[in-house]
Amino acid sequence: MADVWSVARGDLFEQRIREQWTEQLGRRLDLLVAGCAHDPPPALDAIETRVVGVDEDLPAIRAVMSERGDLDSWTLGDLRSVPVPPRSFDAVQVTFLVERIQHAELVLDRLLNGLRPGGLLLLRMRDRSTAYGLCDRLTPGWLRRLLWSRLSKGVGAGPLPAVYEPVASREGMHAFCLMRGLMVSDDVSSTSGPAMGGIGSAMVRLVDKLSGGRFTSSYDEVTMVIRKPQNHFARLI
Repeated sequence: MADVWSVARGDLFEQRIREQWTEQLGRRLDLLVAGCAHDPPPALDAIETRVVGVDEDLPAIRAVMSERGDLDSWTLGDLRSVPVPPRSFDAVQVTFLVERIQHAELVLDRLLNGLRPGGLLLLRMRDRSTAYGLCDRLTPGWLRRLLWSRLSKGVGAGPLPAVYEPVASREGMHAFCLMRGLMVSDDVSSTSGPAMGGIGSAMVRLVDKLSGGRFTSSYDEVTMVIRKPQNHFARLI
């Protein structure tokens, strides 16, 4: 594992997708971006791609989606039922989605079902086991709304729900992958939370100290690259 900001913020995803493109002998890559209200798809100049976005149908998300021009198409709705054709994508990018939805494992299984054998799950999430994750999920909704514009500087949709089911952690995601025969090829941690400056940074350090390091302030974000096996008999929904 590494704590490399530039890698965690996109270079890693771009590198792995380019490798996937080379393995596919340069054919068009189909990319699904789940949680598309937050992050753009990787910059993939000179690679032909079809990029489809899906996210929850929430007012804050719908407000920003009308301004997006980097998706070929997008759909908002209940992620437990939004259309995801099976074996239709070479890569699925899941950005800041797992920690803010209910039934996260069910949604992940549906997204994985949309991957072709050998496809990549590109995951970025806040970790519930960090000091930031604890503060985020314990902060009352009214206070989250009050602080959002100041802490995020108006970037992205929000404030969005802070659910943080057990799978929304490094340990939880590794267990999820183990149960489904998925291979984690990259696991990178970084600090990027909108509250990690000023008072917010002091707060997470205090939580780290009071918890005896159980909830760490050394990072808040986890980036993983997960590969779906080529083996058709692997335990994968």
